[in-house]
Amino acid sequence: MAAREIDPRGAKPPFRQVAAILAAEIKAGKLAPGSPVPSEANLSERFGVARNTVRAALGVLRDDGLVHTVPSRGTYVSDPSDQAEPEDG
Repeated sequence: MAAREIDPRGAKPPFRQVAAILAAEIKAGKLAPGSPVPSEANLSERFGVARNTVRAALGVLRDDGLVHTVPSRGTYVSDPSDQAEPEDG
């Protein structure tokens, strides 16, 4: 997988750029539901950012319901069929 460059002077902060790239990979099926997300160290190296930046990006993905963390096991791609549909009004 080719590394995509993060622009530290971009309109979005680096953690949002990392989150957007990972979200696109999840939505495109490159990271399948139930599969582990690469480690913080691997993502940090891939994107050339600090682990705190990766941690913040994973927090965004968790808040968006795209990933979930299992204590002492790691972070995994969430299954979209397990997510509740938003209620109307």
